[in-house]
Amino acid sequence: MEENLNFEDTIKSLEQIVGELEKGDLNLDESVKKFEEGMALSKKCTKILDEAEKKITILIREGENTEEESFTPMD
Repeated sequence: MEENLNFEDTIKSLEQIVGELEKGDLNLDESVKKFEEGMALSKKCTKILDEAEKKITILIREGENTEEESFTPMD
């Protein structure tokens, strides 16, 4: 897994892994390895989204006061 993938590329990689696992063509060892890769990508996506949420919270301003609002990601 590349460390410098952006969110969209990370999601694409995760979707590819899910597709490979859903096919059922992999042996157990390969499936476990792909699952581990998928979990790492999932954690990376969560981290990217958490960082974006923090930035959005900081950028929401009213007047001179910073107002923190909850950020609800779309499903």
